[in-house]
Amino acid sequence: MFFYTVRCEFQGDPQLADHWLAWLRDVHLEDVLHAGARDAQVLRIDAEIPIYEIRYSFESRADFDLYERDHAPRLRAEGLDLFPLNQGLSYQRSCGELLFSQSAINAN
Repeated sequence: MFFYTVRCEFQGDPQLADHWLAWLRDVHLEDVLHAGARDAQVLRIDAEIPIYEIRYSFESRADFDLYERDHAPRLRAEGLDLFPLNQGLSYQRSCGELLFSQSAINAN
């Protein structure tokens, strides 16, 4: 399992974050899922400004690499057309491989 995380921070108009979140929910997540992600989780980070973190999972690094090559440039451009960085938002991206996981069910 391979994970791709996008963090978005909003320094400007708080309503921009609401519009962005609606677009993410109604359009963008589905596009990324159709482009190869297995699932997506959206977190609101506890902070004084609106900060969101989206965690996508891919079956493998190879699947993520295909997404990066064939789909990510177009999808990122669409987002930047709708929500330009000069409106007060910024993105940070990271990715990594799942080494192991544990749950309370497995702890007993």
